[in-house]
Amino acid sequence: MSMYAGYGLSGGVKGHMKTRNGFSLLELLIVVAIILIIATIAVPALLRSRQSANETAAAANLRLVNSAETSYTVSGGLNFGSIPELVTAGLIDSRFLTPLSGYVFTIEASGGDYTAHATVRMANDGRYDFFTRPDNVIRYSTDAARAPTGLSGAPVQ
Repeated sequence: MSMYAGYGLSGGVKGHMKTRNGFSLLELLIVVAIILIIATIAVPALLRSRQSANETAAAANLRLVNSAETSYTVSGGLNFGSIPELVTAGLIDSRFLTPLSGYVFTIEASGGDYTAHATVRMANDGRYDFFTRPDNVIRYSTDAARAPTGLSGAPVQ
């Protein structure tokens, strides 16, 4: 008789081999817990980066509004226009009529003066509101709750 008698090919004792089909409940719970921990860390960072991107887009869009207002005054008799008037004149895109990158754009025009506002549509879309006037300087909101601490009304850097 051989010294390997009674052993199968896998090296275990015949009849005592345990076969595993899948994962145990504990293993699955550990994997789910790890995924939840990673998601808890990642989601706020993704939200902040999206807000930052929306804020950058809002400031860039206000610069576009400033350029459109300058062009409109040259052709419109020194009066500034509203968003619909700038769209009709073909100076800005019709997307400005609806929320754009999480911001709602409005213009208060009165003869030789205007104030263009970019206001956050929902809290998760951005942290700050912005405005600009004919001086072409993009500024944080004058509402302290909608501007960085200590920078209410200050130019955006």
